[in-house]
Amino acid sequence: MSDSTVTEPDGREKVAAPRAVTGENGQGPAGRPRRRRRPRLWFEILLVAVSYWTYSLVRNAVPEQRTAALRNADWIWRAEHALGVGVEQTINHAADSVTWLIIGMNYYYATLHFVITLGVLVWLYRWHPGRYAATRLVLFTTTGVALLGYYLFPLAPPRLMRGGHFVDTVMAHHTWGSMASGDLKHMSNQYAAMPSMHIGWSLWCGLTVCALASVPWARVLGLLYPVVTLVVIVATANHFWLDAVGGVVCLGFGFATARLWYGSLPYALPRLAARPAGAGGRTLGSAPSV
Repeated sequence: MSDSTVTEPDGREKVAAPRAVTGENGQGPAGRPRRRRRPRLWFEILLVAVSYWTYSLVRNAVPEQRTAALRNADWIWRAEHALGVGVEQTINHAADSVTWLIIGMNYYYATLHFVITLGVLVWLYRWHPGRYAATRLVLFTTTGVALLGYYLFPLAPPRLMRGGHFVDTVMAHHTWGSMASGDLKHMSNQYAAMPSMHIGWSLWCGLTVCALASVPWARVLGLLYPVVTLVVIVATANHFWLDAVGGVVCLGFGFATARLWYGSLPYALPRLAARPAGAGGRTLGSAPSV
């Protein structure tokens, strides 16, 4: 699907307003066309802030079921060994032996999870307004589903396992690389490791950049970002491999929701969108190609 142009009587061309997003029968799932509009900036800032605050509040309000979380961690650990992928401890000790590397990973874990996700949201809003709302819906739905995982399957991270012999790299190197270690551990649910939203969010960022960026190196970085994040969450003993699988499943649910609601995957929608009413009479955003 692409934006079309029409020729004015004086010979000038302008971009025609995109059609409303619909399902195969011409209507959305509720029988209404889903018209894409450029979201209001103040509303988006408020929405993201309130949504993250609510997510954090609910996540941390889930009872810390220590006994169940440790039992589930033992089960995950046995399952991974049965599958031949239980190498988290080896990676954790190898990374911990290189001080500069593990300290960098600690700060990566603490910061990029938020910084890059917000950066991609801003980029979408500015350069791909027609795809912004649908792609944002994927992220929000993914995060919402993750809350069910925290409640239904409490899971201790590897660093808190009984007899797991993992190194808590934040404690060992006195960095602030995790909200679940050191003085900050009382501000975060210690047993909400499944699913990993570090993977859910980073894969959302990576796929979005890879699908929409026009610069080849940006696409490559987009694909590398979730891969590096996977290595970091394992090396710092904050997650098992299977936690990452849980994050991918949640993201899949997010994309399915957006596909159902908008009648198309977010990246297939037109780049431009109609402006909200009262935006100077113009119907479309005028962002250049990126």
